[in-house]
Amino acid sequence: MSTHPAAPNTFDRRTLLTGALATAGALALPNFTRAADAPAAKPNSNIHGVKIGAITYSYRNARIDSAEQTLKALLESGLSEVELMGGPIQSFAGITAPKKGEPAKKFTDAEREAQLVKCAELKKMYNDAGVNIHIQKMAFGASDEEIEFNFRVAKALGAVAITTERNEALAKRAAPFAEKHDVAIAFHNHTNNLPSMDKPDPILDISPKVMFNLDVGHYFAGTKGQSPVPVIEKYHARIVSLHLKDRTADGRNLSWGKGGTPLKEVLQLLKKEKWPIYGDIEVEYPIPEGSNPVKEVAICLQYCREALA
Repeated sequence: MSTHPAAPNTFDRRTLLTGALATAGALALPNFTRAADAPAAKPNSNIHGVKIGAITYSYRNARIDSAEQTLKALLESGLSEVELMGGPIQSFAGITAPKKGEPAKKFTDAEREAQLVKCAELKKMYNDAGVNIHIQKMAFGASDEEIEFNFRVAKALGAVAITTERNEALAKRAAPFAEKHDVAIAFHNHTNNLPSMDKPDPILDISPKVMFNLDVGHYFAGTKGQSPVPVIEKYHARIVSLHLKDRTADGRNLSWGKGGTPLKEVLQLLKKEKWPIYGDIEVEYPIPEGSNPVKEVAICLQYCREALA
């Protein structure tokens, strides 16, 4: 089992970052909250060629729901890349999801086109602030029309992929739409559905547009301490993005540098090989007292900067 000591000066870095976030946040507010004459400060989380973002699930405990609130959080965290969850997309574009047990709403062609216009507006709002939506994670509907529309949303947002949980039946059904729209469908692993290492993973045979969203922390915990580096080396051409988190071999989520997941080695591999794989921060560890998810994402970003130095 690979183990790593706690990151040096963790307390000092947390203290400095916490104190600096108010200043950084004031400089990084998006246009809709800034004074008209204030210069726009855009983030840059492309670190030596490695594009670091976050899945917005990381902000789930901060009452951040809207597209505007999410953008503000990303800017305050210092990120120029994002895997955007469905909630902010749907609320901004008026894509109402059915309540549990209710049938899906049927939208007219005109309503769908209006929703896509709003998605394009969402893309522009994020891009103008300096944030690229490289992946969207809006749930797939049951009908072909809903699957088709999900890929159209991804294109309107400028996303290269849609992420979802590993599902071979969905892969077979969605693959033709992914090929049609040139947008990948990237399957996320948990601890019990890991990419195959003893043979080529069969899900990838379905289509060249079927790819992986590899969660390195889940892989480490699911294999009881095996490094995800060989997986990335084997499947790098079929991995769109990584979910970055630090877990122990027995499955605990810890602040970065305190678990066993070889995050530094993973990041250094991306830097060395220059593979176009996004690294998305996912904060799942308990938020320390006195902190919040926005600050913790910023701390994880600083970890990435130090690991990639």
